[in-house]
Amino acid sequence: MAKYLFLANYTSEGTKGLMKDGGTKRRDAINKLAKSLGGKLDAFYYGFGSTDAYVLCDMPSPEAAAAVSLAVGAGGGASTSTVVLLTPEQIDAAKDLTPQYRPPGA
Repeated sequence: MAKYLFLANYTSEGTKGLMKDGGTKRRDAINKLAKSLGGKLDAFYYGFGSTDAYVLCDMPSPEAAAAVSLAVGAGGGASTSTVVLLTPEQIDAAKDLTPQYRPPGA
């Protein structure tokens, strides 16, 4: 499975729901969401600054990761952006590939 980092920002309605239910219920809901798609919640953290929540999941496919983002966005309580995370070994494999590329204007 691949690792995905979901960055979530609550809407005002989402923040009201968080204030009502608390943080652990949100974590439990995301855990259930990930499991329903064959994935696993690795970590869930709240933060200060431009991102409200950092959610790290193992997901079985890019489609499953997209389904997480779609479900959260459609719920209206938060917006997400998704980062695909790569291991150092995956970067080692990538550096050994030989892509055919011509820079613009070359």
